[in-house]
Amino acid sequence: MPRINRAIELLEAGQPVYYSGVHGGLTYENGTAHRDTWADYLMVEFEHGAFDPVGLSNFMRGLVDAGETRSGHRSPAVICTLPTDGTDEHVMRANAWMVKQVLARGVHGILLCHAETPGAVRAFVEASRYPVHSVGLSDGPNGLSQGRRGAGGQGSAAAIWGLTPQEYVQKADVWPLNPEGEIMLGLKIENRRALANAEASAAVPGIAFAEWGPGDMGMSLGHPDAHDPPYPPEMGAARARVKAACDASNVFFLNGVRPHDVKERIDEGVMIGSATEEAARLGREYSQRQMPW
Repeated sequence: MPRINRAIELLEAGQPVYYSGVHGGLTYENGTAHRDTWADYLMVEFEHGAFDPVGLSNFMRGLVDAGETRSGHRSPAVICTLPTDGTDEHVMRANAWMVKQVLARGVHGILLCHAETPGAVRAFVEASRYPVHSVGLSDGPNGLSQGRRGAGGQGSAAAIWGLTPQEYVQKADVWPLNPEGEIMLGLKIENRRALANAEASAAVPGIAFAEWGPGDMGMSLGHPDAHDPPYPPEMGAARARVKAACDASNVFFLNGVRPHDVKERIDEGVMIGSATEEAARLGREYSQRQMPW
């Protein structure tokens, strides 16, 4: 039986994954239209767009009702950003309700924007976990405490995953900290403050992937519009530091990939690509991927 989260299944097999944003609104009809997406996972952008859990619920139901994907999964994986930033532990605790809302809709992961401190990252991970999961808990100052995700939302999420609520609770843990988990948590280490804590934040247990967010990182370093290469030296250094922090903690590195550089990015170790359809096709051929798309 394949994993629920096909992005995890691919990463476990050593295959890069490629994602795209959702085009069009968060409606049931648009969910059905995205069932055959070329992307390994879909990104729902709530950082700047309207926070719409009702629309997300409709979209997720449309994905599932359209039938299984060509890869044999119940639906494409869906990962969301949130309106809150990971400024510090207090901000993240105060906005943990957002984590509960999107996970209860049945999404497969969350990407935390402006993840500035390891305290915020720990609060983020704890908000995403049920208290029954004990993998990775520690009494130390840098360890995880018991999860804070409450009972009550598992029924709606379980229906999307095709599980009973009891089965959902067991599988809805963070991967790869819990090898049986199906939820991917990521970080945007995308400003000066976040960069200063890159190593400590990436090392928090429960994080699966991270990126350096060139648009915001560039602004933080004084460049109003430097999202795309070639980058000034300080931005190149920031990217290198975030990637090194990911490598040191066995966290997958996310970066943009395009047809002209996807092979180079794969050789460099980029395992999650913000991609075009053509870049994904070329990357899959280069890595000799077997899973259909």
